[in-house]
Parts: sequence; structure tokens; C-alpha cells
Amino acid sequence: MVIEPASAPLPPVLRPEDPPRRSLAELADHFDLDVRGDLTGSYAQGITLATADLRGGEIFVGIQGARRHGAEFAQAAADQGAVAILTDESGAALAAPTGLPVLVADDPRAVLGHISAWLYGTDHDMPQLFAVTGTNGKTSTAHVLEGVLGQLGVTTGLSSTAERHIAGRTIVSRLTTPESSEMHALLALMRERDVTAVAVEVSAQALSRHRVDGIVFDVAGFTNLTHDHLDDYGDMATYLEAKLALFRPDRARRGVVCVDTASGWEVVRRSEIPLVTVGAPQLAEDRDAAADADWIVTIVDENQRGTTFTVQAPDGAEVTTSIPVIGAHMAANTGLAIAMLVEGGHPFERIAASLARDGRVDAALPGRTELVSGATGPAVYVDFSHTPDSFEKTLAAVRKVTPGRVVMMFGASGNRDTLKRPVMGRVAAEGADVVIVTDHHPRYEEPAPIRAALLEGARSAGSDAEIIEVAAPEDAIRTAVGMTGDGDAILWAGPGHQDYREIDGVRTPFSARALARQALEDAGWPVR
Repeated sequence: MVIEPASAPLPPVLRPEDPPRRSLAELADHFDLDVRGDLTGSYAQGITLATADLRGGEIFVGIQGARRHGAEFAQAAADQGAVAILTDESGAALAAPTGLPVLVADDPRAVLGHISAWLYGTDHDMPQLFAVTGTNGKTSTAHVLEGVLGQLGVTTGLSSTAERHIAGRTIVSRLTTPESSEMHALLALMRERDVTAVAVEVSAQALSRHRVDGIVFDVAGFTNLTHDHLDDYGDMATYLEAKLALFRPDRARRGVVCVDTASGWEVVRRSEIPLVTVGAPQLAEDRDAAADADWIVTIVDENQRGTTFTVQAPDGAEVTTSIPVIGAHMAANTGLAIAMLVEGGHPFERIAASLARDGRVDAALPGRTELVSGATGPAVYVDFSHTPDSFEKTLAAVRKVTPGRVVMMFGASGNRDTLKRPVMGRVAAEGADVVIVTDHHPRYEEPAPIRAALLEGARSAGSDAEIIEVAAPEDAIRTAVGMTGDGDAILWAGPGHQDYREIDGVRTPFSARALARQALEDAGWPVR
């Protein structure tokens, strides 16, 4: 697999190499846009929200942001070869001096997805599309979907928090779900590269902010709903409402829902599309209810090499396989992915045969309880967990395969849900022998108060865990390695696959995996 190097602060926006050339006059007429200027003989071959990504011959979209209106950058867009500006009424006045035609919509973001689909031709003849939503497990399930599809011989695409994949090419991701203009350009490129099935991670914000508008998924999957993003949604009911939008006919044709939590049953009750259920009774809040699911996942074994489990189909057919990642919740995610594939028309018998042939699910999950240590010394896992629920599940998974002490090292993101910080600290102290609180992405916040909230939560647990504060993550991982040995484990939660830290709006190169390996080597331990 080819991995594109990170040569810019943000990964590149991907576009088809040979995009359609569409008439601006037809576009304005098709979407009933108000037109300022002359569109005669004008054509567009793409659309973007960012001047940094703009290519000649594309439409620049100016929307009202938190601090500035995007149309303020209309002249820069014109200088870079934009053929028109799409904006709202207030943006039209800002864009007028460019002399470019201006297309005016009441809410440009609300029409952007459908316009992008029309421009790139992604409103027809698309690859098979799988969507995964939920709080935790989206990325893992999306990568498992892609992995099993690959084992079936399918040419695949992927859009996840961690990476974008296009027929074997890998690019680091920007957002969990890209903006709709980027999403449709990505899908058009995938189709151009003969991709026939795509797994897409869909966040609540993607649904609320129109990032997947213009797309109807063949199968939508739901993992769970736990405490996160309350800075955006205010309460859990509103957060669930955002996720439910995926289970409507304008978004997806069929659904598969994990019913290990009450939120899963609520999705089942309120879904507007046909669906089936998946349950892992050993993990479920209500074991008896989960045992009534259409698909059943049973955990067989957990060790440092991975997790073995059985998936039973509605007709009683079974397959026992493993995934090379620790944690019973990874088995549940895999069961969800397998059920989604069957709902998408891939026969269970073929899936089972492929898994039996290969001996496991062939999926790489970057930064998901990723083991970076060698055969001796402490087992060091780098993970993307950043919610109380994922902390609890991942800690439990590490504890189950660790004979010695468990050290958990973590921070929290600035300018994000502040209510979950004390809960994260408490859960860590309840599950680990040693808690090391460090910095993560402070963004525009001062890091010390973030650490203070995590420490307060850890101390409130009243457990016997040793609680330590080490501000610099480079020092924190050395501290963790220095206090552990054979049979112990270190779980570094938060950074996962990411290769940067965001400080005062600047992305600073940073690799938790590289730092952990260096700390192990400095201590005389092998790495992988």
C-alpha cells in the first residue's frame, strides 16, 4: 500500500483526475440559485470551501464562519482561477468586487452536498457505499469493513478518522468525515480508480453540518452512543437525534444496529429504513435483550495477539475467527461489519470461507490499541480513545491480557467537550494501577486547567491508583516506561494514529508511536 507523505500542515484534498465539465447556467437553473453576473459560456470542474485547496476552473464557496465570512477571501479565489463564487446574500456583497459571477443561496452549506454531487457526477452509478456512525467503534468498524471486502477480492475505498484509502493508496485524514465538496470529489476519484465498495465513517457533525448530503448509503451501521460532543449538542437526546438522521430513506437504504446499549434499541425503534440487529450478550447492558438480536457475537478468547470470537448469522450459520487487536469490543465491531456486508449482498458463506482461508480478519487499525513494544518489557499500547466509554472498554481489554500493573497515560483536547474531562479521569483511576495525566491537543486553551480537570476526576474515584501529573508527553512516556517492566502494560490513550499536536492553532509534528518506541529503546527494551 502506498502512503502519501505529509508535506503540508493539512493533507491534500483529493479530486478526480478527469472531472466532468458542467455548465454554470445549468447549475444555477437546476438548483434555483440567484445569479449575479453573466454565466454565458462558463463551466466548472469542481468546488471547494478553501482557497488553499482551490484549483483553476472551480467554484469557491464563501460561508459565514465562527470568526469571518468566507466570502472575504473571494478575491484570493479569483486570483487563483475560480470561475464563480457560491455564497449567501451577505457574502454576495463581499464577492461583487471580484467581477466573477456570484451564485446566491439562502444557506450555501445546505445545498453544497447536492451541488457537489451534480458537479462530480456522484449522484448516479456509484460504488457500493457503507456508512458507520456511533460514538465509539466507527473507525474500527470502517477498517474491518474494508479489510473483509479486500479478503473477498473487492477493490475498496475508505474514509475514516485515521486515513483515506483509494484502491491501495493511503492518505492521512483531515476530519472524521470530510466536507461535502471534498467527500464527493473523493468518491468521484474512487470511482475513477475502479473502486467498487467504500466504507465511510460518518460523525454526528457530518450529519448535522451537511457533510454527507447528496449521498444515499447502501447500508448504514450504528455502534453505540456514549458521552461525547456535548459541547455541540448540549445533551444526549439531541446527540442521538443527530445520529438518527442516518437511518432515514434519504440517507440510507438498509441499516444494521448494535443493540448492546439502550441507544441501539432506540435507533431500532425509530429507524425509518429496514434493518437487522447485532448483539454481543457478554458485553451488553442487557444480556437477555442482546441475545434476541438477529446476529450474535460470542467472545472466545482474548490475548495480546488479538481477540477470537464467533459470529452467528440469523439462520444459525457460524464462523469463528480473530482480529489482531485486543478487546472484546473489537469483536462486536467486527460482527457489526460482517452483518453490514451481508445486508449489502455479500453472501455470509463467502465471507466465512475467506476468513477461514486467511485465519483471521485482515484489517489494520491504525492507533487502535496498537502494540508498539517488543517481546520483553512492558507492553505499550498507543490508542485513539478519548471518551469515558472508550477509556473503560480499552482499559478493561488491556487489564484482561496483563498479568502485572496497568499504567494509563492520557490528556484531553482543548476547545472540546469540557464536561467529559472529570469523567475520563475518574474512569482511568478506577481501571488502572497508575494514572499519568499529560498534555494532548490544548488548541487555544491553557493546558494546565485541562490537566487539573482530569486530575480532579481521577482523585474523585477514591481508588488506590497512583496519580501523577507530567505536563510534557515526551517526559510522561519516559516516566511510564521507567516505572514498568516485564508483565506490566502502558496504555497511552488519545493520540493514536495522529502525527501532530495542535497548540495555539498550529499543528506541530508529533508521533506517540515514535516517542513510545524511543522511550522503550532508551530503557533497553525491544520494540516492534
